[in-house]
Amino acid sequence: MTVDLHAPIVENRFLRDEAATQALASTLAQAYAALPASSLATRGAIIELHGNLGAGKTTFVRHLLRALGVTGRIKSPTYAVVEPHEAPATATQPALPIWHFDFYRFKDPNEWEDAGLRDLYASPGLKLAEWPEQAGGLLPPPDLEIALSAPPDAGRDTAHPGDGGRQVTMTARSATGATLLRAISAAEATA
Repeated sequence: MTVDLHAPIVENRFLRDEAATQALASTLAQAYAALPASSLATRGAIIELHGNLGAGKTTFVRHLLRALGVTGRIKSPTYAVVEPHEAPATATQPALPIWHFDFYRFKDPNEWEDAGLRDLYASPGLKLAEWPEQAGGLLPPPDLEIALSAPPDAGRDTAHPGDGGRQVTMTARSATGATLLRAISAAEATA
């Protein structure tokens, strides 16, 4: 699989509470659903999520999956490494396979081959990876990286009331990632 790498494009946001996190995930889902069907059928996209324990990676993924139309239980794949999902077909898009990876407990690079993860990454669909750094250099380059962190003064800053909020940094690393970032910015500008 090849990814059209180019200079990173970085955007930062402050998400003051879970509702803001849900809104960003919904906007990303809309941007993803608007990608050309030919792009989704051939490869999809790879989105990596970075952040410490409790930063909100799994919460963001749950909101994203719900916004894409995934129903049923959405659990963290911390112990299973991967959980498959499928977003239903729409008038303009076929059903979308989605794989949610969590490499937190990933220790042995042989697991990559033994579990067929290379094949999953090479197949069409959306790949969401938490703790990608635990997989070392085995993962293909992402289209979009999302880093979540709680500011050190979260909860004490009167400018950001609520649950303390999260800082989010989104970095596009391919043309697909750049398209997603542009769509998110355009949607937020009209909201």
